[in-house]
Amino acid sequence: MVRNETDGMAGGAPRTVVVTGGGTGIGRAVAARFAGAGDDVVIVGRRREVLRSTADALSAEYGRTVTPLACDLADPDDVEAALGRLPDRIDVLVNNAGSREVPAGAGPHAVLARWRGDFERNVLTAVLLTESVRDRLTPERGRVITVTSLAALRGGGSYGASKAALHAWNHSLAAQLGPQGVTCNIVAPGTVAGTEFFGARLNEAELTRRAGRTLVGRVGRPTDVAAAVVFLASPDAGFIAGEILQCNGGELLGR
Repeated sequence: MVRNETDGMAGGAPRTVVVTGGGTGIGRAVAARFAGAGDDVVIVGRRREVLRSTADALSAEYGRTVTPLACDLADPDDVEAALGRLPDRIDVLVNNAGSREVPAGAGPHAVLARWRGDFERNVLTAVLLTESVRDRLTPERGRVITVTSLAALRGGGSYGASKAALHAWNHSLAAQLGPQGVTCNIVAPGTVAGTEFFGARLNEAELTRRAGRTLVGRVGRPTDVAAAVVFLASPDAGFIAGEILQCNGGELLGR
Protein backbone atom coordinates (compact mmCIF):
# COMPACT_ATOMS: atom_id res chain seq x y z
CA MET A 1 0.00 0.00 0.00
CA VAL A 2 1.25 3.47 -0.91
CA ARG A 3 0.35 6.22 1.53
CA ASN A 4 1.04 9.91 1.09
CA GLU A 5 1.28 11.71 4.40
CA THR A 6 -0.62 14.99 4.25
CA ASP A 7 -2.28 17.23 6.77
CA GLY A 8 -5.60 16.83 4.98
CA MET A 9 -7.05 14.57 7.65
CA ALA A 10 -8.29 16.34 10.74
CA GLY A 11 -6.90 14.65 13.82
CA GLY A 12 -5.69 11.72 11.71
CA ALA A 13 -9.26 10.52 11.06
CA PRO A 14 -10.24 9.65 7.48
CA ARG A 15 -12.41 12.22 5.78
CA THR A 16 -15.29 11.49 3.43
CA VAL A 17 -14.54 12.95 0.01
CA VAL A 18 -16.79 13.12 -3.07
CA VAL A 19 -15.10 13.81 -6.43
CA THR A 20 -17.21 14.35 -9.53
CA GLY A 21 -15.75 13.53 -12.92
CA GLY A 22 -13.53 11.18 -10.94
CA GLY A 23 -13.02 8.47 -13.53
CA THR A 24 -10.30 10.07 -15.64
CA GLY A 25 -7.87 12.97 -15.91
CA ILE A 26 -7.94 15.63 -13.20
CA GLY A 27 -10.72 13.94 -11.25
CA ARG A 28 -8.85 10.66 -11.10
CA ALA A 29 -5.68 12.45 -9.93
CA VAL A 30 -7.68 14.25 -7.22
CA ALA A 31 -9.27 11.00 -6.05
CA ALA A 32 -5.85 9.34 -5.96
CA ARG A 33 -4.41 12.06 -3.73
CA PHE A 34 -7.23 11.76 -1.21
CA ALA A 35 -7.19 7.96 -1.26
CA GLY A 36 -3.43 8.06 -0.78
CA ALA A 37 -3.95 10.23 2.31
CA GLY A 38 -6.23 7.58 3.79
CA ASP A 39 -9.54 9.28 3.08
CA ASP A 40 -12.75 7.53 2.03
CA VAL A 41 -13.49 8.57 -1.55
CA VAL A 42 -16.59 8.40 -3.73
CA ILE A 43 -16.07 9.11 -7.44
CA VAL A 44 -19.08 10.22 -9.46
CA GLY A 45 -19.60 10.35 -13.21
CA ARG A 46 -21.73 9.22 -16.11
CA ARG A 47 -19.66 6.27 -17.37
CA ARG A 48 -20.22 3.30 -15.10
CA GLU A 49 -17.44 1.07 -16.46
CA VAL A 50 -14.83 3.84 -16.43
CA LEU A 51 -15.70 4.63 -12.82
CA ARG A 52 -15.56 0.97 -11.80
CA SER A 53 -12.15 0.49 -13.44
CA THR A 54 -10.73 3.58 -11.74
CA ALA A 55 -12.23 2.70 -8.36
CA ASP A 56 -10.79 -0.82 -8.51
CA ALA A 57 -7.35 0.45 -9.52
CA LEU A 58 -7.18 3.14 -6.81
CA SER A 59 -8.53 0.81 -4.14
CA ALA A 60 -5.85 -1.75 -4.96
CA GLU A 61 -3.06 0.85 -5.08
CA TYR A 62 -3.87 2.70 -1.88
CA GLY A 63 -5.60 0.10 0.23
CA ARG A 64 -8.70 2.26 0.67
CA THR A 65 -12.19 1.59 -0.62
CA VAL A 66 -12.88 3.99 -3.49
CA THR A 67 -16.58 3.82 -4.31
CA PRO A 68 -17.91 4.47 -7.84
CA LEU A 69 -21.31 6.11 -8.33
CA ALA A 70 -22.78 6.47 -11.82
CA CYS A 71 -24.94 9.58 -12.15
CA ASP A 72 -25.76 12.19 -14.80
CA LEU A 73 -25.19 15.26 -12.65
CA ALA A 74 -26.99 17.54 -15.11
CA ASP A 75 -30.21 15.54 -14.64
CA PRO A 76 -32.09 16.51 -11.44
CA ASP A 77 -33.93 13.18 -11.36
CA ASP A 78 -30.64 11.29 -11.55
CA VAL A 79 -29.12 13.47 -8.83
CA GLU A 80 -32.14 12.93 -6.60
CA ALA A 81 -31.94 9.17 -7.13
CA ALA A 82 -28.22 9.20 -6.25
CA LEU A 83 -28.68 10.94 -2.91
CA GLY A 84 -29.43 7.70 -1.12
CA ARG A 85 -26.10 6.28 -2.29
CA LEU A 86 -24.02 9.31 -1.31
CA PRO A 87 -22.48 9.61 2.18
CA ASP A 88 -24.62 11.12 4.93
CA ARG A 89 -21.63 13.26 5.92
CA ILE A 90 -19.32 14.90 3.39
CA ASP A 91 -16.10 16.57 4.48
CA VAL A 92 -14.87 17.52 1.00
CA LEU A 93 -16.88 17.96 -2.19
CA VAL A 94 -14.85 18.43 -5.37
CA ASN A 95 -16.92 19.64 -8.32
CA ASN A 96 -14.72 18.58 -11.21
CA ALA A 97 -17.22 17.17 -13.74
CA GLY A 98 -17.47 19.16 -16.95
CA SER A 99 -16.72 19.16 -20.65
CA ARG A 100 -17.16 21.20 -23.79
CA GLU A 101 -20.16 20.91 -26.09
CA VAL A 102 -19.04 20.00 -29.62
CA PRO A 103 -20.22 22.66 -32.11
CA ALA A 104 -22.74 21.30 -34.61
CA GLY A 105 -23.65 23.47 -37.58
CA ALA A 106 -24.56 27.13 -37.76
CA GLY A 107 -27.61 29.22 -37.06
CA PRO A 108 -29.50 30.08 -33.88
CA HIS A 109 -30.52 26.49 -33.12
CA ALA A 110 -26.90 25.36 -33.21
CA VAL A 111 -25.87 28.31 -31.04
CA LEU A 112 -28.58 27.47 -28.53
CA ALA A 113 -27.52 23.82 -28.43
CA ARG A 114 -23.88 24.76 -27.84
CA TRP A 115 -24.59 27.31 -25.10
CA ARG A 116 -27.22 25.21 -23.39
CA GLY A 117 -24.99 22.14 -23.57
CA ASP A 118 -22.02 23.94 -22.03
CA PHE A 119 -24.21 25.38 -19.27
CA GLU A 120 -25.65 21.98 -18.43
CA ARG A 121 -22.30 20.15 -18.57
CA ASN A 122 -20.33 22.68 -16.54
CA VAL A 123 -22.72 24.66 -14.33
CA LEU A 124 -25.61 22.35 -13.53
CA THR A 125 -23.28 19.40 -12.83
CA ALA A 126 -21.80 21.41 -9.95
CA VAL A 127 -24.84 23.33 -8.75
CA LEU A 128 -27.41 20.52 -8.65
CA LEU A 129 -25.21 18.21 -6.58
CA THR A 130 -23.85 20.88 -4.24
CA GLU A 131 -27.26 22.32 -3.47
CA SER A 132 -28.60 18.80 -2.88
CA VAL A 133 -25.92 17.84 -0.33
CA ARG A 134 -25.12 21.18 1.31
CA ASP A 135 -26.76 20.05 4.56
CA ARG A 136 -24.38 17.07 4.64
CA LEU A 137 -21.23 19.21 4.60
CA THR A 138 -19.36 18.90 7.88
CA PRO A 139 -19.60 22.11 9.96
CA GLU A 140 -16.32 23.83 10.84
CA ARG A 141 -14.19 21.80 8.43
CA GLY A 142 -16.28 21.18 5.31
CA ARG A 143 -14.80 22.11 1.95
CA VAL A 144 -16.36 22.73 -1.47
CA ILE A 145 -13.79 23.02 -4.24
CA THR A 146 -14.90 23.62 -7.81
CA VAL A 147 -12.60 23.14 -10.81
CA THR A 148 -13.15 25.67 -13.58
CA SER A 149 -10.79 26.88 -16.31
CA LEU A 150 -8.46 29.60 -17.48
CA ALA A 151 -11.15 30.26 -20.10
CA ALA A 152 -13.38 31.68 -17.36
CA LEU A 153 -10.86 34.49 -16.86
CA ARG A 154 -9.44 34.95 -20.35
CA GLY A 155 -12.60 34.34 -22.37
CA GLY A 156 -13.62 31.32 -24.36
CA GLY A 157 -17.10 31.49 -25.87
CA SER A 158 -19.87 29.42 -24.34
CA TYR A 159 -17.43 27.16 -22.49
CA GLY A 160 -15.59 30.06 -20.86
CA ALA A 161 -18.88 31.76 -20.01
CA SER A 162 -20.19 28.62 -18.31
CA LYS A 163 -17.04 28.32 -16.22
CA ALA A 164 -17.22 32.01 -15.33
CA ALA A 165 -20.76 31.44 -14.09
CA LEU A 166 -19.31 29.05 -11.52
CA HIS A 167 -17.09 31.85 -10.21
CA ALA A 168 -20.12 34.05 -9.49
CA TRP A 169 -21.98 31.11 -7.95
CA ASN A 170 -19.00 30.24 -5.75
CA HIS A 171 -18.97 33.75 -4.24
CA SER A 172 -22.61 33.35 -3.20
CA LEU A 173 -22.06 29.82 -1.94
CA ALA A 174 -19.04 30.88 0.11
CA ALA A 175 -21.08 33.64 1.77
CA GLN A 176 -23.92 31.24 2.56
CA LEU A 177 -21.80 28.42 3.97
CA GLY A 178 -19.01 30.44 5.54
CA PRO A 179 -20.84 31.06 8.84
CA GLN A 180 -21.00 27.27 9.27
CA GLY A 181 -17.23 27.00 8.91
CA VAL A 182 -17.50 25.51 5.40
CA THR A 183 -15.19 27.09 2.84
CA CYS A 184 -15.91 27.27 -0.90
CA ASN A 185 -13.14 27.96 -3.39
CA ILE A 186 -12.23 27.62 -7.07
CA VAL A 187 -9.23 26.06 -8.81
CA ALA A 188 -8.87 27.40 -12.35
CA PRO A 189 -6.37 25.33 -14.40
CA GLY A 190 -4.69 26.37 -17.60
CA THR A 191 -3.73 23.85 -20.27
CA VAL A 192 -3.53 20.37 -18.74
CA ALA A 193 -2.26 17.39 -20.72
CA GLY A 194 -3.29 13.84 -19.87
CA THR A 195 -7.05 14.44 -19.95
CA GLU A 196 -9.77 13.75 -22.50
CA PHE A 197 -10.65 17.43 -22.90
CA PHE A 198 -8.52 18.37 -25.92
CA GLY A 199 -8.51 15.01 -27.70
CA ALA A 200 -6.31 14.89 -30.80
CA ARG A 201 -6.00 18.69 -30.89
CA LEU A 202 -3.28 18.61 -28.23
CA ASN A 203 -0.53 17.20 -30.46
CA GLU A 204 3.19 17.82 -29.99
CA ALA A 205 3.15 21.10 -31.91
CA GLU A 206 0.23 22.42 -29.87
CA LEU A 207 1.83 21.26 -26.62
CA THR A 208 5.00 23.17 -27.52
CA ARG A 209 3.04 26.28 -28.42
CA ARG A 210 1.02 26.24 -25.22
CA ALA A 211 4.08 25.48 -23.07
CA GLY A 212 5.67 28.61 -24.54
CA ARG A 213 2.84 30.72 -23.16
CA THR A 214 3.64 29.73 -19.57
CA LEU A 215 6.37 31.08 -17.29
CA VAL A 216 7.61 27.61 -16.38
CA GLY A 217 8.03 26.21 -19.90
CA ARG A 218 5.50 23.36 -19.70
CA VAL A 219 1.79 22.67 -19.65
CA GLY A 220 0.07 21.33 -16.59
CA ARG A 221 -0.47 17.78 -15.45
CA PRO A 222 -3.52 16.40 -13.64
CA THR A 223 -1.37 16.00 -10.53
CA ASP A 224 -0.65 19.76 -10.52
CA VAL A 225 -4.35 20.53 -10.26
CA ALA A 226 -4.88 17.76 -7.72
CA ALA A 227 -2.20 19.31 -5.49
CA ALA A 228 -4.03 22.66 -5.55
CA VAL A 229 -7.33 20.97 -4.68
CA VAL A 230 -5.75 19.03 -1.80
CA PHE A 231 -4.26 22.24 -0.40
CA LEU A 232 -7.62 24.03 -0.42
CA ALA A 233 -9.13 20.99 1.32
CA SER A 234 -6.49 21.03 4.06
CA PRO A 235 -6.75 22.58 7.54
CA ASP A 236 -4.05 25.06 6.45
CA ALA A 237 -6.55 26.59 3.99
CA GLY A 238 -9.29 27.08 6.57
CA PHE A 239 -9.12 30.90 6.30
CA ILE A 240 -9.31 30.95 2.50
CA ALA A 241 -12.86 31.40 1.23
CA GLY A 242 -14.51 32.65 -1.96
CA GLU A 243 -11.18 32.64 -3.80
CA ILE A 244 -10.05 31.65 -7.29
CA LEU A 245 -6.70 29.83 -7.25
CA GLN A 246 -5.15 29.93 -10.70
CA CYS A 247 -3.12 26.84 -11.54
CA ASN A 248 -1.65 27.58 -14.95
CA GLY A 249 2.13 27.93 -14.72
CA GLY A 250 1.88 31.65 -15.38
CA GLU A 251 -0.05 31.27 -18.64
CA LEU A 252 -2.32 34.02 -17.27
CA LEU A 253 -1.20 36.10 -14.33
CA GLY A 254 -3.55 36.40 -11.36
CA ARG A 255 -5.99 39.22 -11.01
